[in-house]
Amino acid sequence: AYFALQVIYARRKFKISPPETTGHPEFERIFRAQANCTEYFPIFVSLLWVAGIFFHQGVAAVCGLLYLYTRFKYFQGYALAAQGRLGPLYASAWLLWLLLGLAVAGLLAHFLLP
Repeated sequence: AYFALQVIYARRKFKISPPETTGHPEFERIFRAQANCTEYFPIFVSLLWVAGIFFHQGVAAVCGLLYLYTRFKYFQGYALAAQGRLGPLYASAWLLWLLLGLAVAGLLAHFLLP
């Protein structure tokens, strides 16, 4: 919701009415950052859910909080400059891979171990 609100504020600030998605470069970066975060959210929620159920709730929760923090930093960095997104982008991707590994490990342990 925070990211969507930032797009709304940027639309007002730069006078860009929906459905337009182009205009001032700062608005375009904010809009793209919000869209990118939205695109990855279903993957994140699915991995978090499976890792939490089948691996460990606490470990999954910590990974989830770190992921949300890195996406917040990604959004902030992207809003300022396109290059500002790279560090947090790599960190959030690493956390998604970690959640995937935890989910797979939990599923394997659940279904293969007695």
